Amino acid sequence: MNIDIQLKREIDNSYQVHIGELQNMHIDAKVAIITNPKVSGLHLHYLLGRLSAKEIYIITVEDGEQFKTLSNVEKILNNIFEHKFNRSSVLIALGGGVIGDMTGFAASIYQRGINFIQIPTTLLSQVDASVGGKTGVNNAYGKNLIGTFHQPIAVYVDPHFLSTLPEREYAAGIAEIVKMAICFDKAFFEWLESADLHDKAVMQEAIAKSVQTKAMVISQDEKEKGLRAALNYGHTFGHVIENETAYTQYLHGETVSIGMVIANELASRLGLMNEDELQRIKAFLRKYKLPVDYTISDLDAFYTAFFLDKKSADSAITFILPEHIGAVELRDDVSKETVMDVLKMFAEKKSE
Repeated sequence: MNIDIQLKREIDNSYQVHIGELQNMHIDAKVAIITNPKVSGLHLHYLLGRLSAKEIYIITVEDGEQFKTLSNVEKILNNIFEHKFNRSSVLIALGGGVIGDMTGFAASIYQRGINFIQIPTTLLSQVDASVGGKTGVNNAYGKNLIGTFHQPIAVYVDPHFLSTLPEREYAAGIAEIVKMAICFDKAFFEWLESADLHDKAVMQEAIAKSVQTKAMVISQDEKEKGLRAALNYGHTFGHVIENETAYTQYLHGETVSIGMVIANELASRLGLMNEDELQRIKAFLRKYKLPVDYTISDLDAFYTAFFLDKKSADSAITFILPEHIGAVELRDDVSKETVMDVLKMFAEKKSE
């Protein structure tokens, strides 16, 4: 006997990304703001001056990829259990990608799912991490291997937060902006080449263009079954570097920068990218003092780590490779020999 469970339905998870000065918000429910000590000191007062709710609680957790763990998510959950949050309650992520990922993950599993709002305070999280509903934590096996898809109900991108951002964090966000352009929009890349991204008006335009690009992708592929995986250009290599260096040596955007350079070399080997394009991308990354090199100490271990990548399946590793500038390919047919030849370049070379 077979009994069908009919669950086909349309679920509208649509939401808006508000770019501009943070407007007043009233939430008719309990609210917890999840943040870290640094962001709290800089920006919590700014948010509280624009937020009203039935009750507001502040939960502070350590920030940094090394702290994006199940134990810190449990700390968030324990706090909201203690304050008797229910399914109408709302979490607000005030911070960068780490805070956003942990807050979203906690919201997705608390009483099987409650609402949350993203208020990203770093450039990287404004253009990428806060949009799209990816949540999760790291573990000993790799980055973001435990997580869910859980969309926020709103994202507020306020350029005000960037005024206190260190230059290195600012550059890390630029790596995610140029990633979008290389994969999807040649004209955008060419505009970025000549733009001054330290100009506030120019940066706001770059943020808007990046969010529009990501919105186009996730509206077609919310759960990363195909096209959305292209947004991980640079990440397949970058995640291995982050894990190898225990999330302490590089910022996420810096490993994406290095990862794009390695991916470009692989694309070049496969005839997808020419030398001029390789150098143009490197020149752009160097312009914002982003790293473009990494010395691989153990080639076999580096290659083996690819199999923990979420885009890979069984014995096939999926690589996201630019097809010139402005297009992208997902390839799972690249031979180990070809990949190892490229990795050897980074085992032998020193910083230029």
